[in-house]
Amino acid sequence: MDNFEFKIIKKDKNSNARVGVMKTPHGEVNTPVFMPVGTQASVKTLSSEDLKEIGAEMILGNTYHLYLRPGHQLVEKAGGLHKFMSWDRPILTDSGGFQVFSLNSLTKTSEEGVRFQSHLDGSYHLFTPEKVMEIEHALGADIIMCLDEPVFYPCSLEQAEKSNKLTLNWAKRCKETHEEIKEKDGKHGQALFGIIQGGTYPELRKHSAEVLTKLDFPGYAVGGLSLGEPKSNTMEMVDLSVSFIPDEKPRYLMGVGTPEDIVDSIHRGIDMFDCVLPTRNARNASLFTRFGKLIIKNSEYADDFSPIDPECHCSTCRNYSRAYLRHLFNTGEISVMRLTTIHSLYFYMELMRKARSAILSDNYLEWKKEFLEKYQTTEREEGNQISQNQFGN
Repeated sequence: MDNFEFKIIKKDKNSNARVGVMKTPHGEVNTPVFMPVGTQASVKTLSSEDLKEIGAEMILGNTYHLYLRPGHQLVEKAGGLHKFMSWDRPILTDSGGFQVFSLNSLTKTSEEGVRFQSHLDGSYHLFTPEKVMEIEHALGADIIMCLDEPVFYPCSLEQAEKSNKLTLNWAKRCKETHEEIKEKDGKHGQALFGIIQGGTYPELRKHSAEVLTKLDFPGYAVGGLSLGEPKSNTMEMVDLSVSFIPDEKPRYLMGVGTPEDIVDSIHRGIDMFDCVLPTRNARNASLFTRFGKLIIKNSEYADDFSPIDPECHCSTCRNYSRAYLRHLFNTGEISVMRLTTIHSLYFYMELMRKARSAILSDNYLEWKKEFLEKYQTTEREEGNQISQNQFGN
């Protein structure tokens, strides 16, 4: 924790939402924060300069993928992930646990760790808590995560209990190894977060949170959600998990990323988010706007010369029309994926900026209500009307 600090700046008086600042070796991060996912040391289609222009303060890298290719030793030789990808702002790396279990149908889990096959060439590998700490230290991210075993919905109580026990034991070993590596290398820059698991079983979530908080990690993630369970269960587990996380520690909700879920989770006290949704959707012509999703390939945009969102100030909206972007998709021009990704990530960065502003003004609930009412309208009809009224098209 030596070079990591979290400070709460302001709490909303009518909700659990809060504004904070995380201090890391590579700079400060304002929370609530959304972290674009750079799975393989790259946020798909974007450069580090693009990310800075849209206002990204922190990005996420993937331990599983970087371990398999190009290898953590090579990244370490390059000077760490920051230098390797030319990104001088904070980075978080996950443990690779989710990818091991979601990308591999045949895994063998034991107290030692998890044995799996590479999705690239079928070769066998073993992730232990000690190995994952070795990999994440080599990558050099500012925040690193413990190895965990998520469970997918539906899951029996017996399986959830077994996975939860493994996750907690692995967390203890991760922390021990993390401290040993820090002592050996003399480096004290990385903060190790614990991950609360337990599926949708309240008693398991409670037990997981209680055990992990006793280990006194500098931050905590809420994992294993948005994996098929009903939305009501998701938010119930978020509320329960948050209630056990010390107020002074940052709270990270892993992999939850629709705009609706983000504003709802901020209301519940979550500080950090990541999701592939904005980038993946953008590459497939589904764009986020203040009125909801806009499918840019639709024929109605063939002669629509307004921007994606008239109130958006991203470089794509300042320079290109819906008609042009639709044309690029229809002709297979790869440049369009960069343009649409810039827009959708800018939308997410702006969403976080507006959320922070609302909290600082003690009107988060009012802002949330207004945002959701507008976002959940029939966006294409209303969005088109506004753009036509404003731009005369």
